[in-house]
Amino acid sequence: MDATGTISPDERHSARWIDPAAPWPVDLTHLRRYTLGDKQLEIEILGLFAAELPKTLAALKDASTPKAWHVAAHTLKGSARAVGAWRLARAALAAEEQAERPGSETALAALASVEAAAAEAVSYIRDLSAN
Repeated sequence: MDATGTISPDERHSARWIDPAAPWPVDLTHLRRYTLGDKQLEIEILGLFAAELPKTLAALKDASTPKAWHVAAHTLKGSARAVGAWRLARAALAAEEQAERPGSETALAALASVEAAAAEAVSYIRDLSAN
């Protein structure tokens, strides 16, 4: 936002993707826009997302350079947004903002938030798949 209170198109885009009000770890309404309500496809996409999360989290944990940290956090943010995992996307954005300080206390706190949001999303996906 600039001094006049105007929000740039980039900020508007980010706010639209980062702050949707969804009380669940995965916004199924968002996902259904892409699956056209095909529940089997939703479960398949969410399963793929959950299966890839450990790899992306490991890349973030193991990142020893600012670039590696940024790439892992950015990847996680994008995949979380794609499926509507808004809490995880917000946590990944916070981690991405710490890319210049991957070993700092703030970065480690962001990583802990990412891990908690990821665990919540995976648990939710497992529950959906079981039903």
